[in-house]
Amino acid sequence: MDFQLSFHGAAQNVTGSRYLLSANGQNLLVDCGLYQEHNLKERNWRDFPFPPDKLNAVLLTHAHLDHCGLLPRLVKAGFKGPVYCTAPTADIARIVLLDCARINEEDAEFKRRRHEQEGRTPKYKELPLYTEEEAREVFPLLTPCKYNEKIDLGGGLAVEFCEIGHILGASFLRVFVSQKGATRTIVFSGDVGRKQMPILRDPAPIGEADYLVLESTYGNRIHSPQQDIPKALATIINQTCERGGNLIIPSFAIERTQDLLYFLSLLHSQDMIPRLPIFVDSPMAVKVSMIFKRYPDLYDRETKELARAFRGANTSLIHTQADSKAINHIRGTAIIIAGSGMCTGGRIKHHLTHNIEDIANTILYDGYQASNTMGLHNKDCAPID
Repeated sequence: MDFQLSFHGAAQNVTGSRYLLSANGQNLLVDCGLYQEHNLKERNWRDFPFPPDKLNAVLLTHAHLDHCGLLPRLVKAGFKGPVYCTAPTADIARIVLLDCARINEEDAEFKRRRHEQEGRTPKYKELPLYTEEEAREVFPLLTPCKYNEKIDLGGGLAVEFCEIGHILGASFLRVFVSQKGATRTIVFSGDVGRKQMPILRDPAPIGEADYLVLESTYGNRIHSPQQDIPKALATIINQTCERGGNLIIPSFAIERTQDLLYFLSLLHSQDMIPRLPIFVDSPMAVKVSMIFKRYPDLYDRETKELARAFRGANTSLIHTQADSKAINHIRGTAIIIAGSGMCTGGRIKHHLTHNIEDIANTILYDGYQASNTMGLHNKDCAPID
């Protein structure tokens, strides 16, 4: 069996997933993600170490930025093939790519104005990594696939997308390479979800594989059982209430925010926490939650569980910056869920500014914090999971 597999990201670090599989004269790129570690971000500007116009297809495991965030640059560099993924992944990718482009354009404009005010000529021109227009160039290439159906890629190659939990639409990939009457299976795990988590079904068994490319973000730890999460969350909320503080949760817009709302709804229904005002201050999280409602067939609980979390009288979905800033004037304990999850941007930064110095407040991280991000630097805390 003759094929080559090379690693161009997420090797010796967590983010920037890019794996190139070359076989039978075909070139498949598994994921095309952003580097998000602060000390590695300059790699996002480098030329690709392979010719994008020679790629036959991209196989996308899911729509987190560290797996899909460089697709606009890949297309700009000449890629014109299909981007195979599940339908929910395609829907979410459109949102996160536009959001990333908008943030990059705003950051570039902010730097330009600052340099202009300071009378400085920067070493490099203030340009965004890519624009919203360039992000939209990816959309026609997104090719939705169903779970558990083998897709013929031509040239003796095929792929099957299988449920892996993690976020809505996420997959592990079975890639089949056939040569001279023999077939080998290469499994790319993508990001592996946990069992018995709310909303989504458990990951499907990977089964047999000749080769396995496995993520290991949490490979050095054992997670607490899912049933321990609500109890731990209730303890933190009640302790914060006793101090008269706010609970600030830097949260990822995809999956983590929806899980949090489910847990908060559960705790309220069981009278384990008081009915506090909950603010979801993340426009992207609100948009993604609307996508969740399109795919009830992928839930492990009925659609009403998520819908109930969003209909709660004490839950406010914040859209405008003015409403976001108004939260800072509210008196009494509140739960504020805002992006970004690693505190690298978004509205969480101004919520931290207004709350971090008050020892009555609690900051609760609900996901991975990459090295050299603000989230990691703030994380002088005790793990609960």
